[in-house]
Amino acid sequence: MIYKNIPLKKYNTFGLDCFAECMIRIKTEKEAISLFNGTVSWKKPLLILGSGSNLLFTSDFKGTVLYPEITRIKIEEQEPDNRNVIISAGAGVNWDDFVAWSVNKGLGGIENLSLIPGKVGATPVQNIGAYGVEVRDRIVKVRTINISDGSIRVFNNSECEFGYRDSIFKNREKGKYLVTRVYYRLTINPLLNLSYETLKEEVNKLGAETLINARQGVINIRQRKLPDPEIIGNAGSFFKNPVVESSFALSLKNEYPDIPIYKDHEGYMKLASGWLIERCGWKGQRRGDAGVHDKQALVLINYGKATGKEIYNLSEEIRKSVHEKFGVDLEREVETVGII
Repeated sequence: MIYKNIPLKKYNTFGLDCFAECMIRIKTEKEAISLFNGTVSWKKPLLILGSGSNLLFTSDFKGTVLYPEITRIKIEEQEPDNRNVIISAGAGVNWDDFVAWSVNKGLGGIENLSLIPGKVGATPVQNIGAYGVEVRDRIVKVRTINISDGSIRVFNNSECEFGYRDSIFKNREKGKYLVTRVYYRLTINPLLNLSYETLKEEVNKLGAETLINARQGVINIRQRKLPDPEIIGNAGSFFKNPVVESSFALSLKNEYPDIPIYKDHEGYMKLASGWLIERCGWKGQRRGDAGVHDKQALVLINYGKATGKEIYNLSEEIRKSVHEKFGVDLEREVETVGII
């Protein structure tokens, strides 16, 4: 069924008051195939929307919003080495519910990604990551439907072309495929990744270094640092952490000894966007109801009645000041949808 003139406030974590001209909710692959093979007519353009945790609507959406509700978690197979299990989850499964399910089953590999908002279908698109773990290291394959003709295509890990918060679905093939199911390789009796000292300290406070404590440690840290979108509108980290040449990072380190820098790929290092923004004086600042979180400068928030354009304009001010002070160009992690 196609719904008309649908308010999107509850479909985006910024809580922005905007509307979609049309919305279609998909519960099965069969329904999606019928939609895309011409059996059902719909108005273009198409926006695939999960929890809206990585979107900034700057205007009403003139087109069709597709809302996948494909659920069910399945144990697909146990690999011959008896150390790994392949688990699949429907695109409409809440991501943190899936992490909780995995940890409760004693399966490791994604516990560091606890409490990241969103749906399973978004994880290969964004290549979500936190605390030294990226989801690409656990994805085996991604099942999709081609929007142009309704055909099914399965992308293996290498075909997804994963990068830092990036993938083929966000770049070269953006808007061309609907993710319906994602397959993950999880580990029995896993080795925990506690390479982030703050996480290791948090886990040790909880007791033994167990899978359950690792998940709880991540949850504790995130809840202290990040605002709950159910209480105050936000999309988590608004900007990517910039990756720069090592020589440039070290020159910044000489000028600002307390700047955090992290090794990335050869010849490059990663900077902390939150630190750069805070040093420019933005932490806790407001422009009307659009503001910067007072505990984590990487998070932009809607205090209640901000528009998407106001939040976007604030982000532009921040980008300009960081560039002027540090010579670093910040890239939005959040995707802007609508008229600027």
